[in-house]
Amino acid sequence: MEITIKKFEELSIYELHDILQLRSEVFVVEQDCVYQDIDGKDAKALHIIGKKDGKIIAYTRCFPPGFYFEEAAIGRVVVAMNQRKFSFGHDIMEVSKEAIKKHYHTEHIKLSAQQYLIKFYQSHGFEPIGEGYLEDGIPHIAMVTP
Repeated sequence: MEITIKKFEELSIYELHDILQLRSEVFVVEQDCVYQDIDGKDAKALHIIGKKDGKIIAYTRCFPPGFYFEEAAIGRVVVAMNQRKFSFGHDIMEVSKEAIKKHYHTEHIKLSAQQYLIKFYQSHGFEPIGEGYLEDGIPHIAMVTP
């Protein structure tokens, strides 16, 4: 998988389309969750894009401290269903953490994790904080890096 990091204005219309399509495939269709994915925050995000054979198969978006949370943030972590067996989620998370360090000069990151993925995020240095909560009908928990 080839990973690139782009600001919103650097995305081609085709990349933006494919990002939104992947997010919709997983978060709306696969997870059967009706929610407003296009939330007006993409224009402020740093987009981490994983491509394989020219197709976007993994993605995250990152925010500076103070925009989404007090800490820098990683969100919309997604890997295409047919690509999950290749550990691309781990690759995109590591690049996302490095991108935050380079672009936002911090290693303190917060995310809102689907609870079934706690161990995945713990493997990347995140620890749960507080109580679990429902976000768009799915159990989540806040997680941070120390």
